[in-house]
Amino acid sequence: MCRTGILREENNRMTDRKKVVAIGGGTGLPAVLRGLKKYPVDITAIVTVADDGGSSGKLRNELQIPPPGDIRNVLVSLSDIEPMFEQLLQHRFKTDSGLNGHSLGNLLIAALTSITGDFVKGVRELSRILNVHGQVLPAADQMIALGAVMSDGSIVEGESHIPEVNKRIERVFLKPADIQPLPESVRAIRDADLITFGPGSLYTSVIPNLLVPELADEIARSKARKVYVCNVMTQKGETDHFTASEHIKAIHRHVAHPFIDTIIVNSRPIKVDLLKRYAAEESEPVQIDWEQLNDLGIDVIHAPLIKTAGGVVRHDEEVVGRMLMSLFTEKKV
Repeated sequence: MCRTGILREENNRMTDRKKVVAIGGGTGLPAVLRGLKKYPVDITAIVTVADDGGSSGKLRNELQIPPPGDIRNVLVSLSDIEPMFEQLLQHRFKTDSGLNGHSLGNLLIAALTSITGDFVKGVRELSRILNVHGQVLPAADQMIALGAVMSDGSIVEGESHIPEVNKRIERVFLKPADIQPLPESVRAIRDADLITFGPGSLYTSVIPNLLVPELADEIARSKARKVYVCNVMTQKGETDHFTASEHIKAIHRHVAHPFIDTIIVNSRPIKVDLLKRYAAEESEPVQIDWEQLNDLGIDVIHAPLIKTAGGVVRHDEEVVGRMLMSLFTEKKV
């Protein structure tokens, strides 16, 4: 084959790569990303920056930058680095000094923000250093605060405080409300073949991304398949006794146009000893209410999604990645 033909074939292969946008935060989004990065897809992660606790909260308040914690976890999950270097980035200092509680990865993001003069540029530079697969974008490039209106009408401000009051959440909101989405996020959504949400804290990791003006509208307009990777367990103070359909309904209450068309739920039973441990924390398995999901017009993918290690239930990243990739063979994508 002549050189021109080889180049044309290579360009076709690049063009044929499916584009995935994964939206969320916390510890759930990295599981999806680790599962996807093994496949030949272009990945964009849009990550919440509403955290106000721990190391992220301290850096946010002291340096007036978006909190870097969730961004750090996502960068690590998409990077090609040695295990020891990953451990280094996730290392938290335990000292009597001002470093106490800070992770090295958070400090690196803060330093690169200072060097480049911009949080998004700082994240981009660290992505390059870590050889990240795809692009990692904060949901906003400015400081934002998350608030919640509870079922009794009271208002709680601060992402870390919302679950602590242990009341049913009616809705969450961002301050300020007039945040502009990043142009890169808008482009990624417009070009996407698949958009995923979760798993993770529903009201404090997933939904805040959708409160950025225009972002949810772009998602609704997108022709991509929109998939919610459902939490396996309920979360005290956020989703007490929530079924699978209630997770979907909560998301849709926060957007102008409902858009989720598929949900991936766990089919693997959880061992009794683990159920007892979670019950002590007032957490229980999310029930799959098939009839209600069908009434919402949601396609349900039922798979053994979980693995257990260290006494906790986690999504199996390999299974999640395989389930998401299987959607590309279906007509909707």
